[in-house]
Amino acid sequence: MTFTDLAKAELAKPLDKKNVKPPAPGKYGEYVEGWHVIAEANRIFGFDGWTRETVSMLETNRELLTLQDKHGADYQQWRVGYVAKVRVTAGGIIREGTGFGSGMGKPEGLGEAIESAAKEAETDAMKRALMTFGMPFGLALYDKTKANVAEAPDPALATWLDAIDNAETLALLQQVFGDAWKAIRGIADKATLKARYEARKATLTPAPKNLGEHLDNLQQQETVQ
Repeated sequence: MTFTDLAKAELAKPLDKKNVKPPAPGKYGEYVEGWHVIAEANRIFGFDGWTRETVSMLETNRELLTLQDKHGADYQQWRVGYVAKVRVTAGGIIREGTGFGSGMGKPEGLGEAIESAAKEAETDAMKRALMTFGMPFGLALYDKTKANVAEAPDPALATWLDAIDNAETLALLQQVFGDAWKAIRGIADKATLKARYEARKATLTPAPKNLGEHLDNLQQQETVQ
C-alpha cells in the first residue's frame, strides 16, 4: 500500500501558521497540539488509513518533594516522569517517535500525576513519529527559517483567480484585479494574485509588430491603469 496522489500533495503542503502554538510555560520551541496532529492524520490518511501503537512506556522518576509556597509554608508534591515510544503506520510505512512527559500532583494524587506524565509522553512520541511524514504534522518547525510555515490560502482566492483568468479585456482585467486586491488580505495570496494578473495581462496584450504599435499598447495600458 502506498499513499494516494492526493495524500502526497497534502503532505507536501506547508504547515498552516494558525495551527502553530507559542512555547508552553517553562518550555521552549513552538509546537502543534496533539489533537490537531490526530485530526490531520485522519484527514490526510483517512480514519482507517493509519494506526498508532505505544511500543514502550518507562518511568524515569517518581519523587515526593517538600517545597515551599510563596509564603514560606512547606507543602509536598509528587514529580513524575515518563518516556514513551510510539509506532505509527500509514501507507505501509512505519515510523517511530520517542517523547517525554512530566506530571505533578498532591500527596494523595499520585495516580493523577502518573496519568498526566504518561499521556504527555505518549502524545509527544506520537507527534514525533507523525512529524516525519511531512510539514503539516510539525516537521516545518524544525527548520529555523520556518520556510514551510505559511498562512493558509484565503478560500476566496480560487474564485478571484478564475475571474482574472476569464477576463477578456485589459479594462475588465484591471477592474477584477482591483476588486480582488481589496478583498484578499494575506501577503502570500496577494503575491499569487499579482503573478496571475501579470500573466493574464501579458496574454491579453498582443505582441507589437513595430515600435509605433508598441508605444500605442503602452499608452493603452496606462489609460487602463
